[in-house]
Amino acid sequence: MPNRQKKLLFSAAGILGLSCALTAAVASGLPFWLRGAMLCRTGAELVNATGPELDKFLGDLSYGLFHGQRVKQCGLGGRLSRFSFFPDLLSVIPAGLHVIVIFFCGIVVLFSSVAAGFFFFNAFGRPYETLQGPMGLYLWSFICCLASCLVMILFASEVKIHHLSERISNFSEETFVFQTYTESYDRCFWLFLLIFFLHGLNAVLIRLAGVRFPFQENKEVELSGGAADLMY
Repeated sequence: MPNRQKKLLFSAAGILGLSCALTAAVASGLPFWLRGAMLCRTGAELVNATGPELDKFLGDLSYGLFHGQRVKQCGLGGRLSRFSFFPDLLSVIPAGLHVIVIFFCGIVVLFSSVAAGFFFFNAFGRPYETLQGPMGLYLWSFICCLASCLVMILFASEVKIHHLSERISNFSEETFVFQTYTESYDRCFWLFLLIFFLHGLNAVLIRLAGVRFPFQENKEVELSGGAADLMY
């Protein structure tokens, strides 16, 4: 492949890697990871609310990894309150799992930046080591794909298995009991899915630039060496 075309492909991959790093950094700090509706079960049971009457007891909830807000509806109008995970909710949420999610978000930001740097280094520099050369780009892309996938899996398990929304809604609430009515993942969660696919696209660009997969190249080296031995 011509050198100019390789530079173009590596530069495009570097721009994608840098975009992933910025997107992950911004998405980690925004409170738009999950949104849902919380039912005030205590109030609904007191008046036997059904059908359209339940709307008076449905409040809104939206949060991210660091903070969020909730609107409680118990038949007497909405009560808006904002909350922060650190340090307010550490006693009610699975703190260890939550910190691990934040940790892998940082891994995505860090290694996306590293991958972008090495893509540009391979485009305009002269790599001389495995991790700096074209073969190392597969490693950085794989780490970013794995970390972004783990972010989604761990956050989903925190929400579904540990009932994170109900824990947040019932925090410091002594009179009413809230339960999840509807919940859906918001834009910041799906941005990590986009990051996962963009790093997968980077792996395709590496292959288009003429860099073979590591295991494939090793096999071919062994085969070519054996053929050379037979010739001599």
